[in-house]
Amino acid sequence: MQFAIALPWWILVLLVVAVAAVAWGAYTQVLVPLTLRRRALLTTLRGVLLLLLVACLLRPVRVMPPATGSDAVVPILVDVSRSMRLPDAGGRTRVDAARDLLVRQVRPSLEGRFQSEVWTFGDTLTRATSDAFTADARRSDLSGALRALRERYRERHLAGIVVLSDGGETGAQDAAEVVGDGGLPVYTVGVGERRIAPDYEVLDVAAGAAALTQSSVDLTVSAVSRGSNAPFQVRVLENGRPVDSRTVRPASADSPVRELFTVSPSRDTATLYTVEIPSAPGEVVAENNRRSVLVSPPGHRRRVLIVEGAPGFEHTFLKRALASDPGIEVDSVVRKGRNEHGAATYFVQAAASRAPQLAKGFPTERAQLFQYDAVLFANIERDSLSRVQLEMAAEFVGERGGGVLVFGAKSFAQQGLVGTDLEEVLPVDLRDRGNGIVRTAARSGEPYKISLTPDGESHPVMRIGATIDESLKTWRAVPAMAGSTSLGAPRPGAQVLAVIAAPDGMRPVLAVQRYGRGRSMVFAGEASWRWRMQLPSTDRTHELFWRQAVRWLSSDAPDPVSAVPLTGVMPGMTATVATDVRNAAFQPVRDAEVSVRLTLPGGEVRDLKPTLLDARTGRYAAEARFDQPGVYRVVAEARQGTNILGRSEEWTLVGAADLEMTDPRLNEDVLRRVSRASGGRYLAAGDLSRLPSLLASAQGDPGPPRLQELWHNIWIFAAVVVLLSVEWFFRRSWGLR
Repeated sequence: MQFAIALPWWILVLLVVAVAAVAWGAYTQVLVPLTLRRRALLTTLRGVLLLLLVACLLRPVRVMPPATGSDAVVPILVDVSRSMRLPDAGGRTRVDAARDLLVRQVRPSLEGRFQSEVWTFGDTLTRATSDAFTADARRSDLSGALRALRERYRERHLAGIVVLSDGGETGAQDAAEVVGDGGLPVYTVGVGERRIAPDYEVLDVAAGAAALTQSSVDLTVSAVSRGSNAPFQVRVLENGRPVDSRTVRPASADSPVRELFTVSPSRDTATLYTVEIPSAPGEVVAENNRRSVLVSPPGHRRRVLIVEGAPGFEHTFLKRALASDPGIEVDSVVRKGRNEHGAATYFVQAAASRAPQLAKGFPTERAQLFQYDAVLFANIERDSLSRVQLEMAAEFVGERGGGVLVFGAKSFAQQGLVGTDLEEVLPVDLRDRGNGIVRTAARSGEPYKISLTPDGESHPVMRIGATIDESLKTWRAVPAMAGSTSLGAPRPGAQVLAVIAAPDGMRPVLAVQRYGRGRSMVFAGEASWRWRMQLPSTDRTHELFWRQAVRWLSSDAPDPVSAVPLTGVMPGMTATVATDVRNAAFQPVRDAEVSVRLTLPGGEVRDLKPTLLDARTGRYAAEARFDQPGVYRVVAEARQGTNILGRSEEWTLVGAADLEMTDPRLNEDVLRRVSRASGGRYLAAGDLSRLPSLLASAQGDPGPPRLQELWHNIWIFAAVVVLLSVEWFFRRSWGLR
């Protein structure tokens, strides 16, 4: 035996002397006289107790020889997720094949050389009580199982880990990252076939931004047919009701196909769209033939501020187009001129509660500006806005998440916005106007005729037809513009949606980009009102374009109280339900009282009480478990005292796809990466005889001696209790308290 905390001998002697002095001094002044014999007995009991406590603090340990192979443990993990039910392992299910490998090869090869212990993993890590495995777990959380296993065996010597799995990994973390720094080799054994045919799978379904035409939304669908290039049917269901169907033909077997469906979701509630492929005869896996996506309703009306440098036809037609949109609320401030004192005067059109804040033009306070979702600058001159106002406009996009549109020749004339904070927000360079030529396949013989770029063809701002082909046809028919302002080249990451046939080549006329939390846009064309006046009265191109542009600009603007969207939640998972709480100036509120109501798919309501998670952003969070697949509704409300800060609603789809059955083939790549990252080896079923030698060679040097702690056991505790009890008995017997 020795002490883990090693001290010099002279300090140990001092400790013994100090203990003896304390024990003897404890009975120097007592009310009842003690004989020398009685005092010596009590002092000895107290001293032994104190010495025992000091010894425990120094951590007595027993030095044991290094662990040998027969002492080392080899945990064996067997995958029991639902993908292990597939009957593609030589006519048996994968889980049965894994059991046979375990019983007939793995465990017998380790007997006498290592201690083997069997665990199953799926949703959680569980100790196996028998060799009868049931593959019914919803997920294959290999990363979580490896983390839990390392924690359970923290005090024991492991020779390595063996994993029997089909390589499906649906955990929250890459398993290769978990084992990369553990220093423990993982030997993986693949179970199942590398090829399953026939097998149809919906790879992905994505919902685009809403286009105003018939409130339409584009669903982009990717699907694959494994083992065949025969045509197959793709159906779209809206809340379980078929709304569209078409037959697609892949270019070749295993070649993905991409289709675009246009749907019209409800404006009042969330709409669930499911894309499915009918099962083929002999198809082993049907769970991956369908995938869903949730389209949320548009929410509250978007509030827009239009700032005009002077009255003009373009602005009048624009405001008229936006006013006819029930989803947009417009305030405008027009600079008229100067009064007799030389001060600028403005014509304001706004709601009664906001009109006084615009009496002096552009808002001067952050809270006044941040109540809007988008700001449109029309023909503004540089001197019409102060440096502070331009800086605040840039913060409106980057921090608040609003949208900014700049258009009109005066906005870009001479130096314009060059050198201001707002310039960095815009998607094009305003300094070098000579490098704005955009190379495109579009050709137009008519000056100032607009043409869409490839990015513009699919962008929701330019979708003025039910389909892309209809949009292109409509844009070809619009009249040419009166002119175009020269702009510089687009910034990195920006998108040019449309170009115009200027005398010196095709120049950008409409460009967009994301900036910070918001969006920005520039429009360099002049007299878009021609699209309204020179086309038939039934043509809605002008209205649709401007309404969609403003909707796109303002779609990312959050409310002061906004529920954070939940993504990637699967049935059986616990996720964080978060809410961002800010005041009118979009500054975080750290003392809010937040309540969240979670409505489950079956109608059950749960009340959550979030607490402050991040004071820097004003984020409040609570944990919730999502056991059922389906649509969940999250309603969050925040108060500060008696003042209601706001209310937010968010819809979440849990279980949009059966990830466990996504690409159900044996995934050797995952198993190889896990083994390679840990220093182990991927083994086929025929290579299992090499497992013991690989484990033995991985151990290498036996390592340092093992230390067994001696102080934390029941006997030490019993000794302390006995010593205290005996001392107390004698003290009471001799009249001491």
